[in-house]
Amino acid sequence: MIITISGKEGSGKSTLAKDLAKKLGYRYYSVGDFMSELAQQRGLSVLELQKLAEKDSSIDRALDDRQRKLNKEDSIVVDSRLGYHFLPESVKIFLTVDDLVAADRIYAQGRKDEKENINFEATFAALKKRRSSNIKRYQQYYGVNPYDNPYEEEQFDLVVNTTHLKPKDALKKVLGFLKKNRRLS
Repeated sequence: MIITISGKEGSGKSTLAKDLAKKLGYRYYSVGDFMSELAQQRGLSVLELQKLAEKDSSIDRALDDRQRKLNKEDSIVVDSRLGYHFLPESVKIFLTVDDLVAADRIYAQGRKDEKENINFEATFAALKKRRSSNIKRYQQYYGVNPYDNPYEEEQFDLVVNTTHLKPKDALKKVLGFLKKNRRLS
């Protein structure tokens, strides 16, 4: 089984995906990690790389190619906003969260390696810019917007609002869904 975890920035995608992979004994992949690697190789922040990707489609193509190759694997959890698009046979989960809570979570992580995470206000502004950049690229390159009506059943199998959930509670909800829908024994 392939499980894709999509969602808003700061919704807990990475935490849930890692915890779920560990709990199930699955391999974990993160397209965000792929992007961070590319940004670091170029001496850019992730936001700077995303802005560059708006004009240079080769960046997204490189990420897409890595992601498409995951279709050949089994027993994996993929942390990716567009995982549902590139891994169409996956169990598709979307996490949503209030923007202020998201910015607070991102800032609290203390990722000082990101130039935009110097204070809460800068983190909140960067979150909005990053989402805007993502939407622009996703619509331009793929004709999709994962933030637009993520609640549609045909797009995602499960939508979880993590605004008031602890990571362990989000994990419980997803595991419950998988068991209820006979994806897990």
